[in-house]
Amino acid sequence: MQGMARRWIEVLRYGLLPPRCLLCGAQGHDGIDLCADCAAELPRNHHCCARCALPLPTSAALCGQCQRHPPTWDAAWAPFRYGWPLDRLESRYKFGAALAAGRALGALWQREPLTVEQPALIVPVPLHRTRLRRRGYNQALELARPLAKALGVPCRHDVLRRVRATDAQTELDAVTRRRNVRAAFAVREGIALPSHVAVLDDVMTTGATLAECARVLKRAGVQRVDVWALARAPSKQK
Repeated sequence: MQGMARRWIEVLRYGLLPPRCLLCGAQGHDGIDLCADCAAELPRNHHCCARCALPLPTSAALCGQCQRHPPTWDAAWAPFRYGWPLDRLESRYKFGAALAAGRALGALWQREPLTVEQPALIVPVPLHRTRLRRRGYNQALELARPLAKALGVPCRHDVLRRVRATDAQTELDAVTRRRNVRAAFAVREGIALPSHVAVLDDVMTTGATLAECARVLKRAGVQRVDVWALARAPSKQK
């Protein structure tokens, strides 16, 4: 209930007040709650691995990790790097019910060029019902809907379901993340799936969640599964 109340407050604020930059407070630009300077400062992921979207000094078809352990998906698209100031906006959107931040990030995502083949269907990563009830919205679905509309691609939130609650991935290492989401998703029965699907999430860190979603979709008969995320986290330096 608290999450829904915060959401309605955000909707009313957005409808009654003119756009203001969520980072510096200046006037919004081009109908977005970000000024032109702050929007330009968001880190783009121009150079990355084509398979997993990991930020790299120069673009490559496969990074070292993908060469050693190819992921379950076929290609990735993450137009931004997870870093300042995008990480601040994403945190407010995901954990602070700041839907205006999500709208701003989503609007910017729609303006980034698609660097992979367009899929036949976009599927947002689902939340477990207990977390959805607590938060009041699914951040991946809120990003997926306007992006799908802009691309002219169907978006379905009922393809995947989260069959068990999992611990938050934020503080877990890569190995524990994979264990945490193992068998956490399932494809709903009776749904006809196309041959090419994109699974969408807000942030991709190790890729464990998206990998598990891709695995169950391929097991259900999908031939090509791409993974999309608003932002890709860089690898941690040892």
